[in-house]
Amino acid sequence: MADSYTIRLANCAFFARHGVHDEEEFLGQRFFVDAELEVDSGNALLADDIEGTVHYGIAFQVIEQIVTGKRRHLIEALAMDIAKALTTRFSQIRLARITVRKPSAAVPGVLDHVEVMVEHRA
Repeated sequence: MADSYTIRLANCAFFARHGVHDEEEFLGQRFFVDAELEVDSGNALLADDIEGTVHYGIAFQVIEQIVTGKRRHLIEALAMDIAKALTTRFSQIRLARITVRKPSAAVPGVLDHVEVMVEHRA
C-alpha cells in the first residue's frame, strides 16, 4: 500500500438554510464543517509540489459551494455530498471523513450543537 497522510480542515463556518422546518429555510443559520481527508501521497511530498496533492484552499471552496448551495433537509445528506464532491475533485483522496455541526438545531432542549459524521471511501 502506498504512503498516505491526512489533511484536516477544522471548523469551517458557513451561513446556509438546511433543515426540515420551514423556519430553517427562512431564517438560515451557521453550520460548521470539519473535513478529514486521507490522501495518497504519490510523489507530491518528495517533489514538494502542490499540483500532486489536495490544495486545501480549493478543498475549502468545494465545501463552501456544497454548504451554501442547494438546501438539504438532513445534515447527514449534506455531509455525504461534501465527501463525494471532495473525492470527485481530488483523485488523491482515499477517504473523506466529514463532520457537520448545527448549533441551532430545532431540539426542545438545551444543547451545544447537533453533529453528524460520515465517511466516504473513494
